[in-house]
Amino acid sequence: MGLDDPVVITCSISGVIANREQCPAIPYTPREYGEEAKRAVDEGASMIHIHARKPDGTPSYEVEDFAAITQAIRDAVGDVIVNYSTGTIGVPVSKRVEYLRACRPEVAALNMGSMNYAKYSRSRKDFVFKMVFANPFDEIIELLGAMNDLGIKPEHECFDLGHIGSLTPLVDMGILKAPLHIDCVMGVIGGVPPTPRNLAAMADNIQAIPTGPDGDDSGAKHHWGVIGISRDQWTLIATALTLGGSIRAGVEDNLYLPDGSMARSNGDLIAQARKMAEDVGRRPATVAEARGLLGIA
Repeated sequence: MGLDDPVVITCSISGVIANREQCPAIPYTPREYGEEAKRAVDEGASMIHIHARKPDGTPSYEVEDFAAITQAIRDAVGDVIVNYSTGTIGVPVSKRVEYLRACRPEVAALNMGSMNYAKYSRSRKDFVFKMVFANPFDEIIELLGAMNDLGIKPEHECFDLGHIGSLTPLVDMGILKAPLHIDCVMGVIGGVPPTPRNLAAMADNIQAIPTGPDGDDSGAKHHWGVIGISRDQWTLIATALTLGGSIRAGVEDNLYLPDGSMARSNGDLIAQARKMAEDVGRRPATVAEARGLLGIA
């Protein structure tokens, strides 16, 4: 990837941690997901990342909720890349594979390593939440096997440099095929600190991943982007854009615009991300261009 490539802008449309008391724009019902997706796509998003919720806002891992949300998004926007989350705690792999198999998204996120996962409050001098997020290799390989069988492109969510290093053996085993689609997740306590220099180091490590077994580098270039969590998001987006990466924004990751005002919708956040891309001389990828960059058939 490079500065001449268009920018894949992903909208993280809902998440599962924040709620409407924190931000009224978070969608709960399928209709609301569709409306938020339309706002995001109209502002330049080419991919929608979905965590499913039930209409009361509680997280869901049920086929019927993923299916209803996906249909509402497709009805609202037509052609867009749909990306499902598979990251969770306490939900068996078989349950996650079930909704992948039933709904067949083009892309599915895959967390690339185990870690402490927390949010810290400086004002409280305490953790808002803290947990161990287990993503062992056995589960990663099981999910990859299902994605390969179903023709779903993995989005490798890497919360630290070691997670990027974990991709190389999977390429060498032949489980992963170039181009890889990798997102650097920054801003979670327990993961890599969210600084521009750390993102540059992660990008350098991504470029060093072979594109085939036995160190072969004749395959397509890997695609990467940044997922900045909370207040550091905009600095990280600016960094990714100047390094040639793609970007993600949306109410799952951050509720606020750079001036500190709360976003009224996902569309507000995507509009800001698109403007930042245009300000550095890059443009949003079309859906067709995004599929090409991600290596989606």
